[in-house]
Amino acid sequence: MQEQSLKEKTSKGLLWGGIGNGIQQILNLIFGIFLARLLSPADYGMVGMLTIFSALANTFQESGFIVALANKKNISHEDYNAVFWFNVLVGVSFYVVFYFCAPFIAAYYRQPELIPLSRYIFLGFVISSFSTAQSAYLFKNMMVKQKAISQFPALTISGAAGIIMAYNGMSYWGIATQNIIYISIINICFWYFSPWRPSLNINFKPIKIMFGFSSRILATNLLIQINNNIFPIILGRLFLAKDVGLYTQSNKWTYMGSSLTSGMINSVAQPILAEVSVDKKRQEMVFRKIFRFTSYISFPLMFGLALIAHEFIKITITEKWLPCVPILQILCIWGAFTPISTLYSNLIISKGRSDIYMWNTLFIIILQIAVLLITYKAGIITMVFCCTIVNIMWLSVWQYFTKKAIGMRFIDAIKDMSPYIITSLATMVITYFITIQIENDIFRLILKILIAAFIYITTLWLAGSKIQQEVIRNIYGILNKRFTKQV
Repeated sequence: MQEQSLKEKTSKGLLWGGIGNGIQQILNLIFGIFLARLLSPADYGMVGMLTIFSALANTFQESGFIVALANKKNISHEDYNAVFWFNVLVGVSFYVVFYFCAPFIAAYYRQPELIPLSRYIFLGFVISSFSTAQSAYLFKNMMVKQKAISQFPALTISGAAGIIMAYNGMSYWGIATQNIIYISIINICFWYFSPWRPSLNINFKPIKIMFGFSSRILATNLLIQINNNIFPIILGRLFLAKDVGLYTQSNKWTYMGSSLTSGMINSVAQPILAEVSVDKKRQEMVFRKIFRFTSYISFPLMFGLALIAHEFIKITITEKWLPCVPILQILCIWGAFTPISTLYSNLIISKGRSDIYMWNTLFIIILQIAVLLITYKAGIITMVFCCTIVNIMWLSVWQYFTKKAIGMRFIDAIKDMSPYIITSLATMVITYFITIQIENDIFRLILKILIAAFIYITTLWLAGSKIQQEVIRNIYGILNKRFTKQV
């Protein structure tokens, strides 16, 4: 019964995680197309230069407490209340600091316009600080459906506002306002769905208790944000705003693809793996099943995006963005493995080893910065390619610690991944040659998607893929149960 309950929670979490992230990426796609048509690479570059500062401030404000609360066995109102007031205090403090640092940021990039823009954008992490505890409550209790529902109004209203402002010539201010509105609305939704409310009886003692664990998560998340945004920092200093915009646009589409899988996995992996952490064999079984599911979704999705990149960019956001296609295609290869890396890190955290998570992340970032400094003179494409290779190779390090944690061998990981990597690659190669003679971009794009999907699903069906059968069975079962209830 307990096994069935765990399986049902996982299935529902994955389903609603998929729905939520699917809606998010579809709406991001629609609004992203409109904005990219209205704005220039330089406009995106202006906002891209500031991304790391908002990311770092948001990470400091959250301080790893969402993960800490998710892994805490006996949780109380005082725990959530301490996190709430701590985050508000940190969020406001950081805004004051960054407000006065705005001239220095603008001087670094040699862009005076960044002073008012940064002070406006940085309001976002003050607003977000008021819902960290609510987000932690939803995450802890696997309220994936509620988080998925919250995405729709936030994305719709913020996207519409960004387009209206861009259409009226407000350039990068439209992107900035879109971010502010999105954060505000999703925070309101989190408050609506979470039954927990803060009180004025403030006691920071729970912060001290959790900080030993959360501080390592905080340090790691800071490193991850630096790692994720190191390209705009270097490009913004060494190249033109247009170059930053090309990379930002490529990275945006890649992130939308990889986060569809990562978001689905993150919605269930951490709570589920923490729940079964006391039973090593059971945890390995659960982990490997999620591992195979991740591979089943991630590789065809990201390799497929690389396949259609040229047609997709040309049709949706016009030929002015075509220089970003090679960058996008390389990032897609990186993005295919990103959810695997995320899943590894979730396992390590569920074992209480946030120190391994921190040091592992630190070393890959140092290595990546070294690669960037060595290769930047060769151009953006070479930089991205080298970093992609380094990050894929680093999966072997994550695998080493996974073996120590649950006994999963490297050969097991290869066996779990390789059918989906090989099938995805073969599918994309066959599809490419079938459609190579088609001249119409729209027709070629549609055919590529349909043919690739047919080949991939049919191949795995003929091979008797258990994961594909289980995915179909779970989706049918959940949907059928909901339909039966309605009837």
